[in-house]
Parts: sequence; C-alpha cells; structure tokens
Amino acid sequence: MSMESAEKSAVNGIRTALGVGGLLAIIVGVLILAWPGATAAVVTAIIAVYAIAAGLIYGGLGIFSKQKGGWARVGHIVLGLVFIAAGIIMFANLQVATGWFAVFFAILIGIMWIVEGIVSLSTLGDAASKGWTIFFAIVSIIAGLYLVFTPLWGAFALWWLLGILLIVLGIINVVRAFTFGKKA
Repeated sequence: MSMESAEKSAVNGIRTALGVGGLLAIIVGVLILAWPGATAAVVTAIIAVYAIAAGLIYGGLGIFSKQKGGWARVGHIVLGLVFIAAGIIMFANLQVATGWFAVFFAILIGIMWIVEGIVSLSTLGDAASKGWTIFFAIVSIIAGLYLVFTPLWGAFALWWLLGILLIVLGIINVVRAFTFGKKA
C-alpha cells in the first residue's frame, strides 16, 4: 500500500467517523427534544441493563475466581447481588428511577458548580483576569444553587440543553465530514 493510498484511507476513515458520529448526535438530540421523558426513560433502561450485566460479572467473579480470598469473593458476590437488585428495581419502576436519576444528577452537578465557584474565588489571587474569575464564580454558584434548590426543573433544562448541543455539534461534525482533508 502506497503512502498516498494509506493517507487517503485514513482520511476516509476519519470522514466516516465524523459523519456517523454527527448523524448519531443529531438523532439523539432530536429524540431528546421531541420526546424528553421517553428518551430519559430509555437512558435509564440502558443503565438498568448495565447494572444487571455488571452484577452478573461481579457475581461470576466471586463464584468462579479461585485466586481471590474468601472475603473478596463474598464481597464480589454481594456487590453483584446489589447491582442485579438495583437493575431489577429500576426496570420495575422505570418512571420513578428516571425521575430519581434526573434529580440526583441535577443536585450533583449543582454541588459541583457551587464548589467550582468557591474554588475559583479561592484562587482569585493567582488569576490573570480577576473580573472574569469573579464573574465566572458568581454565575457558577448561582447556577449551582438553582440546581440544588430546583433539581427537577434544572434537570429538565440541562436535558433540553444537551439535546440542543447534540444537534448543533452533530451538524458541525457532519459538515466537517464533508470538508475534512480537502485542500483549500
């Protein structure tokens, strides 16, 4: 294979990856905006499947791993049972689990934003631009407090924002797929 054909093959692979990734992002973004609740429930169902699969793996490690000590094997089996139970409970109450995940992640992101704002203020002495650092910290803390005190609304807003961003980024990647490797 010549260097030129190898380069062309690599460029085509990158273009394909950009195009497929962009189209998938657009599809998921549209699904989030068109059916936010149903799409969130599908994500929760995927997490439930993951929990059950992880539980089976942990259980299998505990049962079949002869190299591990007794307590490590028991721990793996217990962890596996907890994962399996969590997955089954999530499937049995998919709507409730979806709402719980939304609230949990909104509060988690809110706490992280509050901490990030406080950390920004604590490093103000080292900041090159004190004004922007203070502005960032205030916006981060206010946004974090909003999420902590109104997690369901905040989760809904974040979910919509994710859908919009996926569509925009997907369109950008599709355009990049058509223009990648072209000489100006």
